[in-house]
This record gives sequence, C-alpha cells and structure tokens, in this order.
Amino acid sequence: MGHGHSHSGAGQHVSKLWIAFGIGAVFMVVEFTVGFATKSLALISDAAHMLTDVLGIGMALAAIMVARRTKAGRNRTFGLYRAEVLAALANAVLLFGVAGYVVYEAIGRFANPPEVPGLPVLIAASLGLVANIISFAILRKGAEESINVKGAYLEVLADLIGSVGVLVSGAVTLIFGWRYADPIIGVAIGLFVLPRTWKLAKNALHILFQHAPERIDVREVQSALAGLKGVVEVHDVHVWTLTSGMEVATAHLTIRKPAVHAEVLEAAQDLLHDKYGIEHATLQVEAGDTAERCRELSW
Repeated sequence: MGHGHSHSGAGQHVSKLWIAFGIGAVFMVVEFTVGFATKSLALISDAAHMLTDVLGIGMALAAIMVARRTKAGRNRTFGLYRAEVLAALANAVLLFGVAGYVVYEAIGRFANPPEVPGLPVLIAASLGLVANIISFAILRKGAEESINVKGAYLEVLADLIGSVGVLVSGAVTLIFGWRYADPIIGVAIGLFVLPRTWKLAKNALHILFQHAPERIDVREVQSALAGLKGVVEVHDVHVWTLTSGMEVATAHLTIRKPAVHAEVLEAAQDLLHDKYGIEHATLQVEAGDTAERCRELSW
C-alpha cells in the first residue's frame, strides 16, 4: 500500500536545462572553431568538455521528456523514470572518454609543443567562461534535487574550471610565450574532471543496482518497524531509489493477535514517511504461519 506520492524529479527544471543547452551549443562552436584555428589543445579540450555539456544536457532533457510522457503501463509498472539515471551514467562515460583523450593528447605534445597565439585563445576562453557561469547559476539549485540535472551541472562546473585554466594558458602564452602552458593546462583540465566523473557514475550505478540510499540504514528501518505496537518480527525488507526524489520500500510485518492489520499498516506507513522520507511503501502484514512460508524463499 502506498502512503502517498509526490514524485519529484527533474521535470520542473526543463526550461533551465533548455537555456543551458542553448548557451552551451553556441559557445561550443566558438571554442572549437578558435581552438582548431590556433591549435590550442587547452581550448579544444575545453570545447570538448562543453560538447559533453551539450550532449549531457540534451540527454537529460530527453530523459525527462521520456519519463514525463511515458506513464506506468501494463508491463511498465514503474514507467521509465530510470531513463534519467541512465542519462546520468552516459554523461559520466562521455566525461571519462573526453578526459582520457585530453590527457593522452597533451602528453604527446610535451615533446614538441606547437606555437599557440595567446590573444584569440584568451578571448574565446573569456566568452566560454561567461557562458559557463550563466549555465552554472541556472543549474545549481536543480542539481540538489535530481541526479540527472546534477550530471549536467557537474559537467558545466568542470567546464567552468576548464575555462579558467584556458584563460591562464592564454595569458601565460601571450605574456611570456611559454609553449608548455597549453599542454599543461590541458592535462590539468582532464585530471580535474575525473574524480567528479567517478562520483557521478558511482551514484548512478548505486541506483541502477538498487542499493539502499546512503542516508538510510536498512537495519535501523527494520528495527524501527519491529518496535511498532503489535509487531513481533519484520523481514524481507528492501529499500531502493527508483530515480531522484523517488525512494521505495517493501517489507513484511509479522503481527501477534489481537493486533489489527489496518492499524499496524497505517503506523508503519507513517513511520517510513515521517522518519525516513519514504513516500512509496508496499507493506505486507501477516500472521505467524504466513511468515513461515516467507522464510522458505531463497531470495
């Protein structure tokens, strides 16, 4: 039985994602054009990160649209809410690929760094920085509520830092003519994004493997349910995240007579909702003989 549903996800952030998508697409083209024209690896790497921003935000939008339009059906009892988690994982894979390529390419350039004109790089990086600051501000709040939006937010954050690095590279090249500034900044940008990407991938896999949310101790939940009036045992407890803001729980509660099923069920639902923030709980209240049958299950 469900206690009530107020599924919160990334749907309310669609307009902000569209704005960030448009900004990223425009300045990605600018940075790629200037980067290849000047042979600046730092600027190309920053443009590549911006490409992942655009692709990532695009996938986030697509996932939201799919989750919005596709309701639970006969065979899709949970709808397609997991689409946004898959999008977040895909974003992480993209970031891993780009970061690895940049580091590889930068290392190869240390032997013979090309001459890179500093002024065009400086101008393009400045424009990219402004674009990233705007997108960063737009997505910051949504990142606290949705892993999908968080994926796009982390990409913008990484790209914002990358734009700062490119600015430094362009300034050093322009003032001192030091050719190693560009590949060094390229490596730094690649290494910066890797740990953040790993965290995003870890969180997405955590959900896909249906692990319990980190904030919830399943043993504590089981003990709390077992402490309810009339409950003698609690077993077969599962807690997992369907998608951002949608946590689900199931449990079997064995009661003693003369406990009333409806009263125990209501108390358990209230406990899960009020103490643990779990709004969707499917609970089975059973007598002792039914519980014995449950214990015989192998999984």
